[in-house]
Amino acid sequence: MEIQNILLVILNLAGALAVFLFAMKLMSEGLQKIAGSKMRAVLKQFTGNPLRGILTGTAVTAAIQSSSATTVMVVSFVNAGLLSLSGAVAVIMGANIGTTVTAWIITLFGLGGGAGEFSLPMLLAAISLFFIFSGRDRMKSIGQTVIGLALLLVGMEFLQRPMNNLDQYPGFLNALGTLSDFGFWSILLFIAIGALLTCLVQASAAMMAITLVMCYNGWIGFDVAVALVMGQNIGTTITANLAAIVANSAGKKAARAHLVFNVVGVLFTLIVFSPLMRLIANITANLTGCSPYADVHAADYNHESVPMAISLFHTIFNVGNTIILAFFIPQILKIVDWMVKTKAEDSEDEFHLTYIAGNLLSTSELNLQSAKSEIEEFSKRVLRMYTFLPGLRTAKKDEDFNAIMERIAKYEGITDRMDMEISKFLTKVGSGDVSVHASERISSMLRIIDNLESIGDTIYQIAMTRQNKREDAVHFDSGLNANLEHMRELVQGALEIMDRNLHDYDHVDLDSAYAAEHEINAYRDRLRAQHLDALKLGVYDYSIGNAYSSLYALYEKLGDYVINVSEAIDGSRKHSED
Repeated sequence: MEIQNILLVILNLAGALAVFLFAMKLMSEGLQKIAGSKMRAVLKQFTGNPLRGILTGTAVTAAIQSSSATTVMVVSFVNAGLLSLSGAVAVIMGANIGTTVTAWIITLFGLGGGAGEFSLPMLLAAISLFFIFSGRDRMKSIGQTVIGLALLLVGMEFLQRPMNNLDQYPGFLNALGTLSDFGFWSILLFIAIGALLTCLVQASAAMMAITLVMCYNGWIGFDVAVALVMGQNIGTTITANLAAIVANSAGKKAARAHLVFNVVGVLFTLIVFSPLMRLIANITANLTGCSPYADVHAADYNHESVPMAISLFHTIFNVGNTIILAFFIPQILKIVDWMVKTKAEDSEDEFHLTYIAGNLLSTSELNLQSAKSEIEEFSKRVLRMYTFLPGLRTAKKDEDFNAIMERIAKYEGITDRMDMEISKFLTKVGSGDVSVHASERISSMLRIIDNLESIGDTIYQIAMTRQNKREDAVHFDSGLNANLEHMRELVQGALEIMDRNLHDYDHVDLDSAYAAEHEINAYRDRLRAQHLDALKLGVYDYSIGNAYSSLYALYEKLGDYVINVSEAIDGSRKHSED
């Protein structure tokens, strides 16, 4: 029967943990939806120096209640070149401070019947309905956040209930006691246990909740709990490092910096462990009237003392390490440079996605940022492909011409695959819970990549026309070549405007895009009129005229796809302003 009861306790704990994790996910995603685009602006604009970066990381993480979301965002921004590595380290330091808010919420409101026998969660859930059924995306996100908080309190209540019965299983308590009897080695052991469990759960907040509940019920002592918390700070770095697997070297360095900062912080804390524990014990005794080292069976024992002490330690640990290590950011960067050897990124002539992976990030906002960066890379590939065209005209030897044709054909295959993979990613994002604005932006992005792929196809068609012309021994005079070269330059200018617009959706230069499109169309009309006159006068034969008209028509068609991209970007911006 005891085995069955133990299994029942384990199942209850697993269910309670599932409720808690779901609540954290709801609350975090709701907050990120409320301030999603603003978070991007904040992280990009307010990381100019270490202090501002730390304050930014603290504020963002406290707001969205997820240091993992902040660090993953930071890795993606570094990966995209939107944030410097030193700025990223400062934001990550601040994120560690911001995550201490979760421990205080649990300590102050989630322990010892703080949930009000479910009355407070029920009240919060009722309030959330008002927001959810308001019909507005922002209000729905607020409702999601409120109901996430309600479920978090319910999850805490469920986590405590199985713990209340653990004294019926002395074997479990004896095992914990045995592991705690090795002095300083026990501290190291529980640091490793905390890191391992957090890696498995991938949620330091959930592990913090379990630790606080165990402290509250007296199953583990203060020193052991502190060791678990330090281990959790190491284990929580796994999320960013997993996200960085598909990142470039800069993104990997940002993730490693998170690991280095937390590991160095733990090592430093171990050096001052005893005096630090005495300091926190004295502060806790003054606040609660009971030391965290007091006998749990004593008549005057205050169950809130150890959770309070743990929350104090968590705050002092992260704030103290940040203050100290902020002066050593250059040294941290040297360590991560050693850990991640900078090497030449994948060749531009090979297909690879740089910013998106198979797994979606926590919110549509982060996923769309990754997709935007990948689309910028798509545009870069298209512009690179376009620069190969002049070589087809000037190539003297067949092997030189064929080498350029092979490269263009390879790039055409790359554009096809990028279109397919980014489309699949955006479709997967759109199939989830997304706001109206996110849905409209996904539609705009799908239109953008469709036109970018069409640009690649058209460049390939121009190259094939050049190849057919060469095989048929069709030769243009200097005048026709000059006309086509001027047409190519006009389209080049339009492509460059399009590429600039893709880098900043909030400041789309649609006037310049339309001016470039108008100039291309006007020049096409002029060439067509001259061409028809030349055919009537017999200036050149049909084979020359056919190749010539096909080329300038393809350039004009390419210009149409280019303006479609800028229009799709502008449409996305207008939707966001509605």
